Amino acid sequence: MEYTAIVKRSGEWWIGWIEEAPGVNCQERTHEELRKSLAETLFEALEFNRRDALAAAGDDYRREKVVIA
Repeated sequence: MEYTAIVKRSGEWWIGWIEEAPGVNCQERTHEELRKSLAETLFEALEFNRRDALAAAGDDYRREKVVIA
């Protein structure tokens, strides 16, 4: 999957966030560290949301793909 990171330099730091995932934001000393942190944080957020959604669904559910154009 592909997501869009918004990144910028702010003084001595690089800051960034994922456009499609509210709450996924990071701050690092280098651009490369920022990109790595954003990817790791996004992965963790998606995994947490996935587990939370499955737990809320209970036992009787279906998983279905949704595609947007």
